[in-house]
Amino acid sequence: MAWNEPGGNSNNQDPWGGKRRNNGDRKGPPDLDEAFRKLQESLNGLFGGGKKRGGGDDGGRTSKGGGYGLLGLGLVVLAAVWLYSAVYVVDEQEQAVVLRFGKYYETVGPGLNIYFPPIDKKYMENVTRERAYTKQGQMLTEDENIVEVPLTVQYKISNLQDFVLNVDQPEISLQQATESALRHVVGSTAMDQVLTEGRELMASEIKERLQRFLDTYRTGITVTQVNIQSAAAPREVQEAFDDVIRAREDEQRSRNQAETYANGVVPEARGQAQRILEDANGYRDEVVSRAKGEADRFTKLVAEYRKAPEVTRERLYLDTMQEVFSNTSKVLVTGSKGGQNNLLYLPLDKMIEGGRSGTSAPSTSSNAAANEASARAAADLLQQQTRTRESR
Repeated sequence: MAWNEPGGNSNNQDPWGGKRRNNGDRKGPPDLDEAFRKLQESLNGLFGGGKKRGGGDDGGRTSKGGGYGLLGLGLVVLAAVWLYSAVYVVDEQEQAVVLRFGKYYETVGPGLNIYFPPIDKKYMENVTRERAYTKQGQMLTEDENIVEVPLTVQYKISNLQDFVLNVDQPEISLQQATESALRHVVGSTAMDQVLTEGRELMASEIKERLQRFLDTYRTGITVTQVNIQSAAAPREVQEAFDDVIRAREDEQRSRNQAETYANGVVPEARGQAQRILEDANGYRDEVVSRAKGEADRFTKLVAEYRKAPEVTRERLYLDTMQEVFSNTSKVLVTGSKGGQNNLLYLPLDKMIEGGRSGTSAPSTSSNAAANEASARAAADLLQQQTRTRESR
């Protein structure tokens, strides 16, 4: 029956369990200490910490029920912890290798996954990110010089199973293999190649040798790039190395200048030599052709001379006189008449000058015609005297 219904126990108890005073007034709000005490008793009973009341069966059952509750709560907590550690997420750039009883079980890709510790063990790594390793040290070159070579190796994990299982510390193995490959390549290269233009070739050789080492060890690592920065000599002998480099640069510059001069002089000399050879060949051909022409002309002239000796002789004489007189400006003709020698003088130069003064603008052809006319006149006169002398 409710506490405020008629006939109920409304005079002695309110809903909070408080009794009325003798004067009819109620108590105040419920006591907080009492509420906390009840809560503590309930918790102690749940975890088996409650006190036994008397020696009856009720106390024993309370203690036993509290022990089972604590065990169940512990199992629940352990299950939650196990589930939290067993469920894991693999990102897009990662992979995970699961070992079951210490043996390889599977390789897990991106997504939500679960494994079963402690019988399973997982190793999760980023397999797409490129990692870098830097190495610098003093190396001995082929010509027994010491140089400092800084090196950077970029690599990534290509096989996570090999990376986890085959080598204990694969990145330490990478560092040791890098040093071995670097020393081998630098030790078989001259110093000037290491310091100047041989770095790219060295980098490719180091990458090839290093990858061969890693494949032999089965580390699951792929080398993507090997970069060699500017190699330098040790600080103690840096000035001497700089002097050597400058001397080699001067040598190369002098060699280039000499080659430039040679490239300019040698072709010119070869051209002059070829021109001399061509001139000589032309002169030879000219002389030979002229000689052949003269010989052929003489042969034909002999044939004509045999047919008409007098005519041929006189024609040769006239041609010779014409050739001679055409190259001179004065002609002297001697002859005998009445037993006396007469000297005839033909002023061809005056005749040519008179012809030039008569024309305002004489041409080369008119001068040649005047010379030819004078020569013919002199030849005719000489021929006439010759015939007179022969007839006598």
